[in-house]
Amino acid sequence: MNMQPVQAPTRKSLNLLSRLLIPSMQPSSALATAALELKREVLSLSRVDFEDMLELANSNHVAVRGLESLLSLVGEEGVEIREWATQALSNERARIETAIGYLTDIRHSFEKRGFRVAVIKSLDHWPDLGSDLDLFTDESGERVIDLMREQFNATIASRSWGDRLASKWNFAIPGLPELVEVHVGRLGQTGEQGAIASSLINRSRMVVVGGQTFRLASVSDRLMISTLQRMYRHFYFRLCDIVDTAALSDTDSIDFDNLRTCASDAGIWEGVATYLLIVSDYVKKYRGSGLDLPQYVRNSARFAEDVVFYARGFIRVPIMPQSVRLYSSQLAGVFRRGQLHNGARLSLLPWLATAAVVGQKITGSDKGIW
Repeated sequence: MNMQPVQAPTRKSLNLLSRLLIPSMQPSSALATAALELKREVLSLSRVDFEDMLELANSNHVAVRGLESLLSLVGEEGVEIREWATQALSNERARIETAIGYLTDIRHSFEKRGFRVAVIKSLDHWPDLGSDLDLFTDESGERVIDLMREQFNATIASRSWGDRLASKWNFAIPGLPELVEVHVGRLGQTGEQGAIASSLINRSRMVVVGGQTFRLASVSDRLMISTLQRMYRHFYFRLCDIVDTAALSDTDSIDFDNLRTCASDAGIWEGVATYLLIVSDYVKKYRGSGLDLPQYVRNSARFAEDVVFYARGFIRVPIMPQSVRLYSSQLAGVFRRGQLHNGARLSLLPWLATAAVVGQKITGSDKGIW
């Protein structure tokens, strides 16, 4: 049987979701017109168009927020679109409720053993949830493995070279579709980020999410972790990164001076500033105004949103030359501060990336490497 290639969601879906998630700040008269146009566009969606948008929303961790916005916009109109959206929203909320239950149990188990643990990344998108459950602990890997096996009958997923360098394990738990990814004592693609990891739990905060209390990374650490993912590893943004960061800025939750100090110590300040400027520029395209960034953030950014592009379901950051320059700056800073061990780890990143590309071309997968 011939298998049809899976098509990535269209740019039309990206534009539609962005308009649903980033409300315009135009004058009231223009705002009403824009809302009416958006409503007409949503009501005219075919089932294929809706599924395309939903696929993009799921992969970008904005399904709940996107569907809620869509339902609010259409009101009592569009019976079919409301039925599709209501069912999809119910399914996603059920998935999230199950995952939060397991995450609560895992947190309790860690704490009963006396392990210090914080949730990273996964709950940044609330009321949406990431595609796996990410935790950080400063406990030993052996003790984490013992706990997960004893308490949850978990099995360890195959570890890639990158996983081993980054000191992280993925666990599969019976009954939980999502993997549980535990970062042990280190952060960064090659585990080079000892500076952020060493203070993450001490700087964390207790936050109520979904009726449960979790220890989450501080806002500064959260943004640095997002930057490491987007600017130094994956080289693409999800819509959730843009919406989440805009919400932090709009609620004055970002201490930019603290962020600059911490990111400079970690050697990624230019990457953080660039991340923030890309988010600001993207938001400005849709609502008319960007983030309220200090001038020193803008001055430190290496490039802006005008170089990013949409491809294969995500907003992509060019690797050459933009991301390579950020990596080179990070590596030079690590060696300049005399962090030879971390520098040696970080210097392996291009080799990992090259091996992953070769593996992808030969086998169709970078599994076991990246």
